[in-house]
Amino acid sequence: MFKSMKSLGVAIALGAVALGASAPAIAKPTYTGLFGTVAAGGYDVTSYFTGKGTPQKGDKAFAVAYSGATYHFANKANADIFKATPAKFAPQYGGYCAWAMAGGSKAPGDPEYYRVVGGKLYLNYNKGVQDKWNKDIAGFIKQANGEWQKIS
Repeated sequence: MFKSMKSLGVAIALGAVALGASAPAIAKPTYTGLFGTVAAGGYDVTSYFTGKGTPQKGDKAFAVAYSGATYHFANKANADIFKATPAKFAPQYGGYCAWAMAGGSKAPGDPEYYRVVGGKLYLNYNKGVQDKWNKDIAGFIKQANGEWQKIS
């Protein structure tokens, strides 16, 4: 039926356009999982800044859209705080792993492996990666900031 993979690819793309589907984005501004729309694993990103030591899960009843994703909050007050200054609370690098970003790669950030540094929230992929990142946080942030500009 199709004489080459290229022909198959063109047919799929044309079919998607005919059905009203949009082309997949090359770079996602905010990590939400493969098929999801919820950022930070559903955690209330304002709760990382309270100093209580444990971030809180958010509730979809208190949802706020920002940067192509939906953020959940534990209560209306936290949602309102986020709405006023979302960039202050949203995870750096769109919620992708800060250590991976320093190496120029996107990897999922896990909201349970985090650090607030200089008033900014950074997520890591897992405990092992976070242990590596903790060895030179300032250096990795500097590297990741440059890489994020290229990737995003």
